[in-house]
Amino acid sequence: MSELFDRVDALIASRAPLPPPAERKRLRQAHGFTLDEVAEALQVRRATVSGWESGKTEPRPPERDAYARLLNKLAELYPADAGTPAPAKDTGAGEAFTSAPVQATEARSPSTAPASESAAMAVCENTPPRPSTNSAAPAAASRPARTALPSSTSRQPGARKAAPANTPADGADPRFVNGPLAVVDVDADGQALAYCVGGLVLDVPAKSIPSLVEWTLKEARLGQPKLSGPGKDGDPLLVLTESACERYGLPITLTDEERLAGRLPEGHKAIKQLARQDWKLTGRGFGPWARIYRPAQGAERSCVQLCIPSWHALDARHWDDAAQLPPAELAQLLGTYAVRVMTPRGSTAVTGLELMTAFHPPTRASEPDENGRRHSEHNPGSLGKDPVDPAPCEVPDGHPLLKDLPRFHRRTPTETLMEEVFDWARPLTDAECEKRYLVGIDVNMAFAAGANGLVVGLGAPTNVKKPVFDAKLPGSWLVDMSHVDLSRVKSGKEWVQLDADLMPSPFTPSGERPTAPAWYETRSVAYAVELGYDVAPIEANVRYETGRYLDSWYNRLRDAYLATMADLGVPADLPPQEFLKAMDGYKERDAQLAIVVSAIKATAKGAIGKLRERPRGGGWKPGQPWPALARPTWRPDIRAAVISRARINMHRKIVKHAAFTGQYPVAINSDCAVYASDGPSPLDFLPYRDGKPLPGGWRLGVNPGMVKWEGTQTVLWGEGLREQFNAPDLNLARYIKDGQVTNKDTGE
Repeated sequence: MSELFDRVDALIASRAPLPPPAERKRLRQAHGFTLDEVAEALQVRRATVSGWESGKTEPRPPERDAYARLLNKLAELYPADAGTPAPAKDTGAGEAFTSAPVQATEARSPSTAPASESAAMAVCENTPPRPSTNSAAPAAASRPARTALPSSTSRQPGARKAAPANTPADGADPRFVNGPLAVVDVDADGQALAYCVGGLVLDVPAKSIPSLVEWTLKEARLGQPKLSGPGKDGDPLLVLTESACERYGLPITLTDEERLAGRLPEGHKAIKQLARQDWKLTGRGFGPWARIYRPAQGAERSCVQLCIPSWHALDARHWDDAAQLPPAELAQLLGTYAVRVMTPRGSTAVTGLELMTAFHPPTRASEPDENGRRHSEHNPGSLGKDPVDPAPCEVPDGHPLLKDLPRFHRRTPTETLMEEVFDWARPLTDAECEKRYLVGIDVNMAFAAGANGLVVGLGAPTNVKKPVFDAKLPGSWLVDMSHVDLSRVKSGKEWVQLDADLMPSPFTPSGERPTAPAWYETRSVAYAVELGYDVAPIEANVRYETGRYLDSWYNRLRDAYLATMADLGVPADLPPQEFLKAMDGYKERDAQLAIVVSAIKATAKGAIGKLRERPRGGGWKPGQPWPALARPTWRPDIRAAVISRARINMHRKIVKHAAFTGQYPVAINSDCAVYASDGPSPLDFLPYRDGKPLPGGWRLGVNPGMVKWEGTQTVLWGEGLREQFNAPDLNLARYIKDGQVTNKDTGE
């Protein structure tokens, strides 16, 4: 009879209602579990658990019974009305901030319960969560793990923890046991609190900006280990909320004058306080991203960075509404970015540039001399500590190298290197007008992909007259490309016939065929040779010291992007149909991780743009230097190399696709290409066979360099738009995503 009762109880439990999706997620996060941990315990895929929490799918027996048991156990620990601590965001690779691992054998111990139920019980009964086993996690291995407070000791309302609150896990750096950053806020009782990654909250006794800096360096145990041997550890970052600004005598918002200047005036009380304590500010002063330091004493650094969201430190184009998040959630979001990329050093573009330097510091310690002393020496593979002048053709208008040009001189293609992204469109053919749809595809992280494996110049250029072209030498070449005929080109080892009128020239951003000599980056000239045409350069500025300077930078950003997309339910190597399905609404699965993805993409793209930063602010006159020129990373030649390669990569796929299918793009804007199609999906015009793409052509996937669906509109929409604006060549790729014609700046 007992066995019969057990079966009845199991039947009732199998139909017991589950909490709503949002509550499922709250309970998991309240206990500090990651999606990976729950998925492994229940012996299902991570995406399955994510689907249960988003409400897209519902669990089925036998997993449903074990999942219900897990949620019931968690609900007992964290009732909805008990004021549980703010849930920590899943960080994927940020699982580096988890406590000591639970032995897997405990979770798999024999039991009379089904395997999935037994594992769920083990999960509930072990408080310290295990690190994620997500194989897509980025360089968590390159950043030592740290221990977070177990759930039983996380700060509840009214509880206080003084730093240091954690003990380092095996291999962790005890100096940075509390993570890379903290968000400082002031509660209703007037107590300043530092919200760290992983749900940790620290009391902050400091009453002024100088004492806050001292506390951060001496007690908070914040920061990040260096990314490379000769590099420097990451300085701790404090994010000040509005209440923290008030607490420390800072304005909540900047005046119009201060905003335009990008800083507080030198006479501000906080700046005077710092000066009295011998603290200094960098050249950008006390602005939205302020760096406060004392000159280094030997290997010891004393530096703290402040981020003030209410001063617009977090650009909404890349960080969306992160500035409005509660302190704990903002700490987790920025912490996820910090673990996967690096601690923010300013805008995403600035951080991307700093990431390059972090992997290739300009100097390193020499071998000991005869007296046993080490000295600073050039670090091979870096750009060095001093800026180098590019060639005159590589610099933008107004550069000091061009100061002798007439005031209103307009440089010709024989005087300036114009390696930019595509901005090209053409009228639809009659056959294309008979199709129903226009479908846009977008290259994932096109600039980052262009940097992958790219050999760039490390030093100054050498000018050569009448050189023989060498594809191994990065630089700029003055050469006539007008003879390259796209109607007959080599694709691989075969010559193919194409309709040159229906595709852009790869040698100009406008897609127009060149008619005279012009300056090109090495990759563009090499592509002309690849297409089967000889080249005869007239002049060149080449660099003999070369290296793959951007490889580590690319790998870091790629891994960060892939890990975060996997957390959002879009793992790598999905079949094309499943990939399109996974990408549908992926941002809604976790709004904060979606912001991290946006910031990672902006870091890659912004850093490449920063390599040729233009003058900013008033007072500058053409011919005068501007601050960015003093950076060794002001390298317009490297920017040109990346953009040239990204553009050529797109064109190579266009040629492969056209040669195989006879289809040509109707518009290209940067990394988005639009094709006319009979159906609304990319799979309606991309030639897949048995799930495999055309070799060398467009390929759907999440990896950098692959493409995703950008948007679909009707042919009638496109023709109507062009008629409305009386522009037969209106670039429809700009508006294909949502169909709206707007001048909104997306920061891309």
